[in-house]
Amino acid sequence: MAKWGEGDPRWIVEERPDATNVNNWHWTEKNATPWSKDKLKVLLDGFVIAESGLECTVTKIDKLDGEATANNRKGKLIFFYEWNIVLLWKGRYNDEEVTGKVSIPNLSEENDVDEVELTVSVDSSNPASEKLKLFMYNIGRDKLRKQLDTYIRELKADFAKGLILPKKDEMNGTETAPQKKDKETVYASGFNKKKIDLETVTSSPDASKQKSVGCKLDLKTLQTTEKFQCRANELFDALTREDMVTAFTRGHVKHELFKGGDFVYFGGNISGKFEEIVQNKKIVQTWRYKQWPSGHYSTVTMELEEKVSLF
Repeated sequence: MAKWGEGDPRWIVEERPDATNVNNWHWTEKNATPWSKDKLKVLLDGFVIAESGLECTVTKIDKLDGEATANNRKGKLIFFYEWNIVLLWKGRYNDEEVTGKVSIPNLSEENDVDEVELTVSVDSSNPASEKLKLFMYNIGRDKLRKQLDTYIRELKADFAKGLILPKKDEMNGTETAPQKKDKETVYASGFNKKKIDLETVTSSPDASKQKSVGCKLDLKTLQTTEKFQCRANELFDALTREDMVTAFTRGHVKHELFKGGDFVYFGGNISGKFEEIVQNKKIVQTWRYKQWPSGHYSTVTMELEEKVSLF
């Protein structure tokens, strides 16, 4: 039987701050769902979006479904969260009240905040509603994304505390080997297994002098010609009609068919903008895969030419 303070040092019975999870090796989990719901309500309910003389207000959180957890495994913090949110909003333009919705179907750790889909809709169709719908699309979405970003950062900051227990030497102040603790590495689940670094301590005085080095990419230009046995307008519809794109991708899509409009396919793994649209003749898109380096897009040009068959 092991005795206090005696025997092989590997088996000495002793008190240590991480005794319940030595060296933070085992999986531990905290339920962050109730906290998240309260935080999202504080950040979103009653939120006012105002700019250039226009103002809209989130009047109600109509839907807030999902969950969030904070986890520790081998000293690494792992956060899972997934939310489906619907916001009701209202505004006034030319003495006419306008109401509508903002749908956020997939706020999760798999997507960066700027990739999260926000769909704006109005309850009526008139000049005032179209004016405020455009305002919410161009201005409101960015401001709401900042609120969502605040939620994510505070989730990670609040639930990181106490999840990783201090080690024996760290509590006793006898740690001899210097350890770098500049960053807390937070691994997210999901398709791209991305890693998020949260700055906690600025250790190097020369860090500000380090130059930011970009990512070197091997780029190529590809050109191909395909033949389809259909009319040009039919192929154009297959590429641009939301119902047909949805049928092809077999999932929810975001598809704003106008110059500068966004598109999001396959759960956010494919996204971009429409740069040029010529009815039944040409489509130009900036297009990116979620795993590509941030800010990197490919330009895709599709030119449709209808020819009369001689046979």
